[in-house]
Amino acid sequence: MLNIKRNSKDWQNGLAKSITFIVTKDCQLACKYCYLVGKNEKERMSFETAKRAIDFILENEYKDDFLYESVIWDFIGGEPFLEIDLIDKICDYIKSQLYLRNHHWFNSYRFSFSTNGINYDSSKVQNFIRKNHKHLSIGITIDGTKRKHDLNRIWKTKEIEQGLATKPEDERGSYDNVVRNIPLWLEQFPYASTKVTISSADIPYIKESVLHLYSLGIHEVNINCVFEQVWNEKDDELFERQLLELADELIGKKMYEDYVCSFFDENIGKPMNPDTDNKNWCGAGRMLAIDAAGNFYPCTRFAGYSLRSKKPIIIGNVRDGIDKNKLRPFLTLDRTTQSPQECIDCEVASGCAWCQGENYD
Repeated sequence: MLNIKRNSKDWQNGLAKSITFIVTKDCQLACKYCYLVGKNEKERMSFETAKRAIDFILENEYKDDFLYESVIWDFIGGEPFLEIDLIDKICDYIKSQLYLRNHHWFNSYRFSFSTNGINYDSSKVQNFIRKNHKHLSIGITIDGTKRKHDLNRIWKTKEIEQGLATKPEDERGSYDNVVRNIPLWLEQFPYASTKVTISSADIPYIKESVLHLYSLGIHEVNINCVFEQVWNEKDDELFERQLLELADELIGKKMYEDYVCSFFDENIGKPMNPDTDNKNWCGAGRMLAIDAAGNFYPCTRFAGYSLRSKKPIIIGNVRDGIDKNKLRPFLTLDRTTQSPQECIDCEVASGCAWCQGENYD
C-alpha cells in the first residue's frame, strides 16, 4: 500500500501564531454536543475592541509572545459568519496595518474560519471570500449522513432553549441547509477538509457517514470524539466495530489512495516516550483568544462561555496587555503533567487527544 493519501498539514505548522477573535456567542444551531454552555445573542465584539487588540499585538511584534514567522487570525463564535460585516472590517484593518507598519507578517497570514455552513452562500460572505481568497482557510462542519448530522446539529428554537422540546419531532435538523453549500465550498476550496464530531448516540453511523462525506467530494475527513463525559458502557466495542467495517471498505476498494480519514493516521496507536514525546496536545498558552470585553485567554476553552463549573482564566486584556505570571503555567503544560501513569505507559498512546480547558473544568 504505497499510494496512501496523507493527511494535509496545517498551514505553517508550528511557525504561525494563532490569534482568535470571539466575535459572537450566538449561533443558529443548538448542537447537542456543543461545549459552549454560555452561548447568547447579546455578547458580540465591537470593532473598537478588535482594533485595540490588533494594535497591541502588532506593536509588540518583537516580544516573545509574537515572535512567529506567520500568523493565523482565527474567527469563531457561536457562528462567526453571523458577524460577517464586523469580520470584513477587522480583516481590512489587519491588512492595512500590516502594510503600513511593514510588519513581518505582511503576506504571511491566514484568516481562518470553522462555520456551520448555513449562510456560506450569502452575498456578504461570498464577497468576503472573493476579496480574501488567497489568504483564507474555511472549514464547513457537516457530520455525515442526514441521519447522523440531524441527530445532533439541530436548529435553535425557543422550545429547545427553554427545555420544552421533549420529542424528536420537536427538533429540526440542519443537514439540508448545510449540504446545499458543499459544492460551492469545494469549488472554491477543493482541498478543504471537514470536521466530524462523535458522541455516544451516533457511533453506529460512523462508517456510513465517512463514506457519505467522500461521496460529496470531500477527500479529507477529520473526526473528533467529544471530551465531555457523554459515553456509555460498551461504546468502545461499537466504536471498534465501526472502524473495522470502515477500514475493510477503504482497503477493499483502495479508497485510501484518494481519501483520508484521521482515524487511520499512521501516527496513531504507538507507545510514547515520556522524555522525548512529552509535548502538550495543542497550543494553549501559545495561542491567544480575545472576547467581546477585550479580555485575553490562553485558549477559548478558558473563556466563561466554555466553562460549566469553573471561573474563566483571564491572562490580560487589550488595555493592560498580557500578564506573564498568569500565562507562565500554561507554557509548562505537557503530557505527563496532565496524565495518570496508565496513560503515560499506554502501548497505544500516540494520537490520543485531550483538552486543557476540559481538564480544568
